[in-house]
Amino acid sequence: MLLLEDVAVGYSGGKAGGRVVAGGIGVGLRRGEMACLVGSNGVGKSTLLRSICFLQRPLAGRVVVGGRDMAALSRRERAAMVSIVLTTVDRDLTLTAEEVVALGRSPFTDCWGRMTARDREMVWRAMECVGIDGLAGRRMCSLSDGERQKVMIAKALAQQSPLMLLDEPTAFLDFNSRVEVLSLLRRLSREEGTTVLFSSHDLQPSLWLSDRVWLLGDDGSLSEGSPRDLADSGLIGSLVAHNGIAFDAESMSFRFLG
Repeated sequence: MLLLEDVAVGYSGGKAGGRVVAGGIGVGLRRGEMACLVGSNGVGKSTLLRSICFLQRPLAGRVVVGGRDMAALSRRERAAMVSIVLTTVDRDLTLTAEEVVALGRSPFTDCWGRMTARDREMVWRAMECVGIDGLAGRRMCSLSDGERQKVMIAKALAQQSPLMLLDEPTAFLDFNSRVEVLSLLRRLSREEGTTVLFSSHDLQPSLWLSDRVWLLGDDGSLSEGSPRDLADSGLIGSLVAHNGIAFDAESMSFRFLG
């Protein structure tokens, strides 16, 4: 479903002539797989996610989604292939939850944004699937952080894109809400066949629930494998060791050193 071929991401132009954040990335995901993108702060996780969906163009290489080269697609065609949920949600947004989810149908509506009966059905189906149909008439500014995040996931689901990207979907949530959101994403991958790639610093639940882990190193390289593969290789442990936390590969758990 997702294939990156020798991809480099970063920033072009400027007085410094641009900067490569990560390069030589060759990795893929199958339909219905859920992968967690991990790495230190500022290493380029958000840049990679934004480059996959072409919110910013990769500096090199090819991004292929569902067998289609993203560089050859129009913006509307890309939106039909990939949905993205970004870190921040405007807490003062006065649109209702249903109106926000309906925005996910934008790639399929006419120039006036008019929805068909099928579009409305997809909106309600997405809300029911995520479990927020009871919030339909509530304004976003009245919802909790966890509820707002679920609305944004429902919006992405309403796009019916085969690939869903999420940048820190559990940021600002309490522990129970974090596990609930990650469990929801796992269910969507299993039941809806959606391929899910999300960045996260919540390593413990992410390792428990993900099929694959993408570890973006400080040197810009990307290591990929199952949670068990990366645990046994020592890569997960090396990611957190300098923060005073020990990782036990056998139990896949973390503990403070002092």
